[in-house]
Amino acid sequence: MDLWIAMQSLILGIVEGITEFLPISSTGHQIIVADLIDFSGERAMAFNIIIQLGAILAVVWEFRRKIIEVVVGLPRVAEAQRFTSNLLIAFLPAVILGVSFADLIHQYLFNPITVAAALIVGGVIMLWAERREHVIHAQSVDDMTWKDALKVGCAQCLAMVPGTSRSGATIIGGLLFGLSRKAATEFSFFLAMPTMVGAAVYSGYKYRELFLPADLPVFAIGFVTSFIFAMIAVRALLKFIGNHSYALFAWYRIGFGLLILATWQLHLIDWSTAQG
Repeated sequence: MDLWIAMQSLILGIVEGITEFLPISSTGHQIIVADLIDFSGERAMAFNIIIQLGAILAVVWEFRRKIIEVVVGLPRVAEAQRFTSNLLIAFLPAVILGVSFADLIHQYLFNPITVAAALIVGGVIMLWAERREHVIHAQSVDDMTWKDALKVGCAQCLAMVPGTSRSGATIIGGLLFGLSRKAATEFSFFLAMPTMVGAAVYSGYKYRELFLPADLPVFAIGFVTSFIFAMIAVRALLKFIGNHSYALFAWYRIGFGLLILATWQLHLIDWSTAQG
């Protein structure tokens, strides 16, 4: 395996792991970084599926006790049944819209300029959401109703636009809909499991011919790296939200988006021709 290819897989694995569950858009960062290090084509498409699975495995491991508790209690515990139904309800909007529009969105919106615009707009909305008065009716994920779940699921659909951020859309949506910061963040993590696994299975089957045995070492590096850094990011975020708002991430989004647009306008980087 070429050393530079190994470095590319390591870099992108780190980027995926750190950004997947932070409200700053992992897809947006992957598009930007992959373009900068010239990692594109069919191998990149297959590689992205693998590293997303590495990131989601980190969340499954982090919340394994809750998952086991729900699975064991599903046949007879009302709380476990309500939690599961809420996840399914929140998952459905992304399934419907994803299957219908994923190819069109990938064709027309997967570019750094779209990412930059979505980062900035999302950051502004995030600041507004944090500064408005919070009226909380669900302190934990177990307090959520099916209506809460449906609203968060609809908010997640906004993340189909690269740069919006799946976690950002669900977390900020949750705050706007009356969830506590802890409940919104944890439900975002749980919702990521069926959403990301479903997307990976769908994409993996659709592009199954791209998975070649020769690329196994590249995939392995990205998968392990993504898992490790996603674990670090999830634990850090859960600790961070205990005493902080999401304003820091909002300002980061705005600054990063403006940097992309500035380098484009000053002709330092020709972002307009780059595709994710």
